[in-house]
Amino acid sequence: MNESIYIIDGARTPFLKARNAPGPFAASDLATAAGSALLMRQRFRPDQLDEVILGCASPSPDEVNIGRVVALRMGCGQKVPGWTVMRNCASGMQALDSALANIRSGRSELVLAGGVDALSRAPLLFSDAFVCWLSGWYAAKTAGQKFAALRRLKFGSLAPVIGIMKGLTDPIVGQLMGQTAENLAWRFGISREEMDVFAARSHQRVMAAQDQGHFAEIVPLIDRDGAVYKDDDGVRRDSTASALAKLKPFFDRKYGKVTPGNSSQITDGAAWLILASERAVERHGLTPLGRIVDSQWSGLDPAQMGLGPVHAATPILSRHGLALNDLDAWEINEAFAAQVIACLRAWRDEDYCRNELGLEGALGALDESRLNVDGGAIALGHPVGASGARIVLHALNTLRRNGGQRAMASICIGGGLGGAMLIEKI
Repeated sequence: MNESIYIIDGARTPFLKARNAPGPFAASDLATAAGSALLMRQRFRPDQLDEVILGCASPSPDEVNIGRVVALRMGCGQKVPGWTVMRNCASGMQALDSALANIRSGRSELVLAGGVDALSRAPLLFSDAFVCWLSGWYAAKTAGQKFAALRRLKFGSLAPVIGIMKGLTDPIVGQLMGQTAENLAWRFGISREEMDVFAARSHQRVMAAQDQGHFAEIVPLIDRDGAVYKDDDGVRRDSTASALAKLKPFFDRKYGKVTPGNSSQITDGAAWLILASERAVERHGLTPLGRIVDSQWSGLDPAQMGLGPVHAATPILSRHGLALNDLDAWEINEAFAAQVIACLRAWRDEDYCRNELGLEGALGALDESRLNVDGGAIALGHPVGASGARIVLHALNTLRRNGGQRAMASICIGGGLGGAMLIEKI
């Protein structure tokens, strides 16, 4: 279990904001484009991979096992298994963890793993009432029976059910993910102003990173009409805390503080990493960029799911004898500004660390200059299946650029889970 698992390379698409209509690319288009570009620059052939693992929270009905679809489209050949994993917001990180497990077990040595989602293409569904009416309509044989069925049709049942809203609602506590962020804002006394300041900073950091060329992992996309998409397009260069303060709360319209502006964006995107054992590195003459040192999954109250990064990252820190600021870089996926701020406050809270994490006292304050240095999902977007892989890849690229050695990538997960990975630069 202590075998080094090396990160050889990685790539992602631009993250494209959903704009109330299906985006230009299906999920398999996104994953195929980024994966093909990544594989073309390697010293091995695509059919020399042992497997392809792709995380996806919302595959389309015609791409249910999207990992296999994409593996074949990338030219990996019929003999390379391709499969799909789903752990909500951490599906891309789960793909990496599944690759780790298979490499350490000896079943694989060279794996392409990542995540994708095209949330702009999330389906609109028929209501149960309309489905029942359709059943009766198709069962009607005579003109009289069909006329009677038409008289029973209620136009209200024609209203579509928004699939993504159902997917973002926790079935155990009956709350939208944004409502769980409101829970954390109340618990930790987070103000609306703090949320909006954090959100504006995310946009500012992404803008600075774009201007300085810090997103070198992006592979441009070209649609069927020849239009080129080379940058993440959700960032707003005019975003300020004062401008964000004008937006109305969305999840609790009367008393809430969480708005679309201080929440992550609905987005399309894909991200991949190539993972290898030491044997694969030697066999193919590869040059590792880093290695995944440790990973952790943790569970907590679904109504407090945004604290998942605290519950997942803390055990890793404890196992390795690390303090929060012993790491050179942190990525905490920005599902909501309130959620990230709550994580930072939980680590500073004596009672929380004792009662919820089993520690002797508070872990302390994380130096925010190490956190999401190039911005996060509030400005970049959160294509649910891809984000877990993106933050691991970008954390490694941050280390390589800034000269750091170790980083943590962590993410909250709908359903009351947290995931984290500790990585080191080679």
